[in-house]
Amino acid sequence: MDRFENAADGGDARREMSPSDPAASAAVFLEGDARADTTVMTREVVMEYRMGMAVIRALDGIDLTIPTGEYLSIMGPSGSGKTTLFNVIGGLAKPTAGSVFIDEIDVAQLDAGELAWLRCRKIGYIFQSYNIVKVMTALENVTLPMLFAGVPPDEARDRGADILRRVGLADRLLHTPRELSGGQQQRVAIARAFANRPAIILADEPTANLDLRTGEEIIHLMKEMNREQGVTVICSTHDHKMLDISDRIVWMKDGRIDKLARREDVAIEVSHMAEK
Repeated sequence: MDRFENAADGGDARREMSPSDPAASAAVFLEGDARADTTVMTREVVMEYRMGMAVIRALDGIDLTIPTGEYLSIMGPSGSGKTTLFNVIGGLAKPTAGSVFIDEIDVAQLDAGELAWLRCRKIGYIFQSYNIVKVMTALENVTLPMLFAGVPPDEARDRGADILRRVGLADRLLHTPRELSGGQQQRVAIARAFANRPAIILADEPTANLDLRTGEEIIHLMKEMNREQGVTVICSTHDHKMLDISDRIVWMKDGRIDKLARREDVAIEVSHMAEK
């Protein structure tokens, strides 16, 4: 996967790429748009689905630039397009039109094998239903993505144990999910997401299935990990407490970005929020 490594090495590596390479555009941003501190950039992203004779446009020209290390929250009602945007940024779906750059790699230009490489090493996923493997221990769940990425088993175990201690599960390394509470399972999912030291964490309603206190613990844990590792976090949420720790907030409506605001420009309360 040399072209991924080249894209991360800087300008010299990018200039060496052949124009005939189908992913040559993956190494270069549009002039004037590129910044060394940009992790995600979408340009005129469109996603359409066919339902019989009808064409449904789930994303309608999304332009979004996300700096490295930013904590971005996405809000929107059902059908607004936020899940589709997640899938496109996460390499789980290819857009009908437009470009999605992750660390200067144009995801839309990659084949299935390259997408698998990208998802394994560049992106960590956190789901509201945890999605950890039920027959594996907490440590096995966290080491699994590292083994897929080629990390030696001993190193994977050491790193897995360390990150589980970091999320408060030092005494639960060998426990399976049925022996863990919902909050503990979500902590395992967070540890797994950070295991390969990704560039991006995609979190889909990570506190939706948790009680108030546990949800607050998870929120602060994610922010701590965001600050310590400098990873970019993109979170789909309706939890106003999670919005409160965000750097920016995006509101989606009908497949478009309806509003985008910095946290300091938004008044947030537990019961409601409004722009200042």
